[in-house]
Amino acid sequence: ITPIPDLFLVAVKLGHDSTGAKYLHVAREDANNLFSVQFRTTPMDSTGVPHILEHTVLCGSQKYPCRDPFFKMLNRSLATFMNAFTASDYTLYPFSTQNSKDFQNLLSVYLDAVFFPCLRELDFWQEGWRLEHENPSNSETRLVFKGIVFNEMKGAFTDNERIFSQSLQNRLLPDHTYSFVSGGNPLSIPDLSWEQLKQFHATHYHPSNARFFTYGNLPLEQHLRQIHEEALNKFQRIESNTAVPAQKLWDTPREYHVTCGPDKFATDPTKQTTVGVSFLLPDITDIFESFTLNLLSSLLIDGPNSPFYKALIESGLGTDFSPDVGYNGCTREAFFSVGLQGIADQHVETVKQIITKTIDEVIEKGFEDDRVEALLQKIEIQMKHQSTSFGLALSSYIASCWNHEGDPIELLNIGSQVTRFRKCLKENSNFLQEKVKQYFKNNPHRLTLSMNPDEKYYDKQTQMEMEKLKQKIDSLSMKEKLHIYEKGLELQNLQSEPQDASCLPALKVSDIEPTISSTEMDTALAAGEIPVQYCAQPTNGVVYFRAFSNLNTLPEELRPYVPLFCSVLTNPHFEDEEHFKVLVKMSAQELSNGIPNSGHLYASVRANRTLTPAGDLLETFNGMDQVRLMKRVAEMSDIKPILRKLPRIKKHLLNCDNMRCSVNATPQQMSRAEKEVENFIKSLGRSKKERKSVRPHVIEDPTFKPCQMKTHFILPFPVNYVGEGVRTVPYTHPDYAKLRILARLMTAKFLHTEIREKGGAYGGGAKLSSNGIFTFYSYRDPNSIQTLQSFEKAVNWAKSGKFTEMDIEEAKLSVFSVVDAPVAPSDKGVDRFLYGLSDEMKQAHREQLFGVNQEQLMNVSNKYLRIGQSTRGLAILGPDNVNIDKDPSWVIR
Repeated sequence: ITPIPDLFLVAVKLGHDSTGAKYLHVAREDANNLFSVQFRTTPMDSTGVPHILEHTVLCGSQKYPCRDPFFKMLNRSLATFMNAFTASDYTLYPFSTQNSKDFQNLLSVYLDAVFFPCLRELDFWQEGWRLEHENPSNSETRLVFKGIVFNEMKGAFTDNERIFSQSLQNRLLPDHTYSFVSGGNPLSIPDLSWEQLKQFHATHYHPSNARFFTYGNLPLEQHLRQIHEEALNKFQRIESNTAVPAQKLWDTPREYHVTCGPDKFATDPTKQTTVGVSFLLPDITDIFESFTLNLLSSLLIDGPNSPFYKALIESGLGTDFSPDVGYNGCTREAFFSVGLQGIADQHVETVKQIITKTIDEVIEKGFEDDRVEALLQKIEIQMKHQSTSFGLALSSYIASCWNHEGDPIELLNIGSQVTRFRKCLKENSNFLQEKVKQYFKNNPHRLTLSMNPDEKYYDKQTQMEMEKLKQKIDSLSMKEKLHIYEKGLELQNLQSEPQDASCLPALKVSDIEPTISSTEMDTALAAGEIPVQYCAQPTNGVVYFRAFSNLNTLPEELRPYVPLFCSVLTNPHFEDEEHFKVLVKMSAQELSNGIPNSGHLYASVRANRTLTPAGDLLETFNGMDQVRLMKRVAEMSDIKPILRKLPRIKKHLLNCDNMRCSVNATPQQMSRAEKEVENFIKSLGRSKKERKSVRPHVIEDPTFKPCQMKTHFILPFPVNYVGEGVRTVPYTHPDYAKLRILARLMTAKFLHTEIREKGGAYGGGAKLSSNGIFTFYSYRDPNSIQTLQSFEKAVNWAKSGKFTEMDIEEAKLSVFSVVDAPVAPSDKGVDRFLYGLSDEMKQAHREQLFGVNQEQLMNVSNKYLRIGQSTRGLAILGPDNVNIDKDPSWVIR
């Protein structure tokens, strides 16, 4: 039992005598209680067995044999978080909730899922991979690969940063499990059999190979009793043999080259090469050495004053650091990586020379004392910051180290590591330079990895997949082909059957508090007339300040450059031309790199663009328009005209007349905070005219007319991202609550089955935004037009009322888990500040949610979502599509 006062917690480390299971409990006054169990999963191939197993164990268990209890519990619980993760060498199953009954329910489902799963063959087919006819009902259609993980990983490897990071780990740590792709290589996934999956579960998902973690204010004894009775007492200790051996160190550095797909949004098509130099570091279980090297990594690469930023980014040779830059402590031995992306092929050697030279300069000159001190203070402030997902953050923070027998309690004792670090620096002024010399200059275990695009990369991937498919099909007998057809029909029927989830535990809507707890706030005028919202909260001595600036006076032609202005605002010395060019290139590269992971968000933002003035602004700031604008700006030979726009934007945005502020702090800090806010406001400009009272939460544009638009962005990806938006009503309208329940109901009871289970997409559903746009979406989806048809079918399904009272109850629970999600002290009152949502509005919305019934849901489906009823927008990001090409109503970009 170890108190850690810096984090306001007490840690309790336990072991289970008969199985050897490890357990860590963190007691803290936090009602958002968390449970996680992790298993060391060390695959010796790239079939994705741990990843497919993570999906399949959540498809039904002995006690809860219904299909997909994991997704069903999302709607029978008030969980604040539920998920599962496959890392390179462990699989983690966490959940959190503020309700003690809910905690016991979820714990029961999770324990049964991981220790006693059904692992049915059809679930493996659905979640992992299968051969199936393109149309499962027609045996004349061709056989193709399908499967959720198969499509997820095809999508994952459209991300060039992912290709680089994966190759880096595989090549730097080649001797054991890290040389494989734990998530699965799409070309290797079809080599996995159902038998191998079950065998992997038997050897890896055992208490002897498990680490349990609980966090929060619920009693430990209750957790231990339930875990013992429902799982551990049914097992005996085994030798798990899952340990990762130490990587054999190299005598000489190595080099390796990989290819990737071309970047359609590259600022210069001739500069798409990436190069990085990576150094193997010590075992992550050496906790103080890891802390030191992590801190050293920040000093080397973070911020415009760091040595590698000055040497590499400001050289102008590339657009941004190479992927996975900095310290990486997710494998048994950590590593540090640094390099550049967006460079010309002939500059690879130059970049390597700059890295070597920078290391020599750091050894010679060291670091400025104030940078080291600033970093230590940042760590100390982070320890004081209270997030609502602190338990989840701890669970992820300790996972890798604990996975390799490191001491999680020592890891949590960050304060003592800071103290020890300060002492080492005081005793030896060259402490950090010596580490740089030891681990970077004199380290032969060094990998130089380069990557450049191949115009035919995606064609070659498709060709290899086709060859794999042909090989599989050619080996089938007629009897096996018939079996595939019959199994395909069986899976289709199973997916279409109404599902009985009555075996699963559930909370009731009556378990939910009928009223919200109110937040006390004061609003005062600073410097005479600027409204400031003050909210006294237990913030651990940290003051949180926000300023909100209204864009209404900003000229139209300057609006697209506001995101760029915000970047410059937080990096003050970028106002000179050379620094500004660097920032523009980095921004353009980051936006382009973000598309494969956020394609559904880009599709949704584009779909909603023509529906409201706010939607148009969102596309301008955060959508594909912004991606394309930044590409154009980065390509400019003369960037001065853009630079000249920034002072004009500043005049409008950093202007008292357009501003309001908020402060969250402890009561004792308020008077000092008020003085600081006053000083801040006095330092800003203001227009000569008298300040107009603005309606702060409304974007009004009397000339705006919503219209329908369909856009297809052709991208060289093997999967699609689909978005469809429908304009409905704002938060305060009585129908908003009905539409919010409807979105959840459609997702859980219709779209999940149609888009993920049947369609094979990684994800899909419906959601309602705070401004009243009802959005349908899909993610890493092998289909596009078929998915749009599924959206239409979902509306017809809802209009016909093919759902039960229980379905509505579950949708309400799911919505309330979001409505009642915990709010950190730093964020209390933010809804009021940003959106003008008062406690009275929230309470009225709450009562409307409780009152939603079947007839109302059918009515709003018909009133707002029926085709031809409301204005809608559609967008698809993905490969060329012949059906869309033939349809003149689509705009092709």
